[in-house]
Amino acid sequence: MSTLTLLNGMEVPQIGLGTFGGTRYSPEQVAQAVYGAIKTGYRLINCAASFGNEEKIGEALEQAMEEGLVARDDLIISSKVASDMHGKGDVLLSCAQTLRDLRLDYLDMYVIQWPFSDTGPFDVGEFMMVWRQMEKLLYMGLVRSIGMSNMTITKLDAVLPLCRIRPSVLEMELHPAFQQQELFYYCYAKSIQPIGICPLGSPNRADKDDDDISVIEMPEIVAIAETHKVHPAIVCIKWAVQRGQIPVPFAIDEIQYTNNLRWVSKLPLTESEMEKIEVADKNCRLLKGKEYLWEDSDDWQEIWDNEA
Repeated sequence: MSTLTLLNGMEVPQIGLGTFGGTRYSPEQVAQAVYGAIKTGYRLINCAASFGNEEKIGEALEQAMEEGLVARDDLIISSKVASDMHGKGDVLLSCAQTLRDLRLDYLDMYVIQWPFSDTGPFDVGEFMMVWRQMEKLLYMGLVRSIGMSNMTITKLDAVLPLCRIRPSVLEMELHPAFQQQELFYYCYAKSIQPIGICPLGSPNRADKDDDDISVIEMPEIVAIAETHKVHPAIVCIKWAVQRGQIPVPFAIDEIQYTNNLRWVSKLPLTESEMEKIEVADKNCRLLKGKEYLWEDSDDWQEIWDNEA
């Protein structure tokens, strides 16, 4: 599989497997998908403590390595610090628990999942206290690279000058209906690799708004899919990879995660098709983070500094 090189020199596959099963899928089902995906050829597994399934995923990782399907050095395992673990010393505890659950000695990527604690709003001092703990984990050899997630340009401008070690990756919602052009190219200018969460528009999520767009039903995506005789989801993934982000689609069914991987390097989209998708951007954020609204705030766009 083709790889991209991070700021710190670490090579990361161009596609990974997401593991957010929500309430729809059990930890056991997600773990089974992880095992099957590794057997299929996936090497990047994107986890998070808040998903509530890392213990079962750890069993799957251990099984895959014990059976010789893959060596530890061949895997890129990522996890995230939950927003309720932002206190002094909490990040170290969170990482230790994740390592125990995943049955690993180190993580390849460790990311701050949300830029504020459960009580919000964003505070530079609080965030940097969390980041200093992330940097310490790197010094201790418990993680190979560190990153951020769900940030805005305003927040990045505030914290990047204060970082002793700059983030290697930024996890962000990226799909054809929400391309985040300005933030995307900001990351590239700063040598931060974008990792695209929700690359298919998370069609099975429970918190849909009436005006949300179904990404895989966008006319432009459907038309291109018909041309290539593939599912619209494949077009979304191919667009993401060709654009230069690393998509981490979640899939339980073997045929789905196998096809996602299989088509990454086959029949690339044409320049014209890429341009059609670019102009089809609807600036439609689907993962709004409403659950993180703080007291005296009722507009979810404040979470994103009204940037989108």
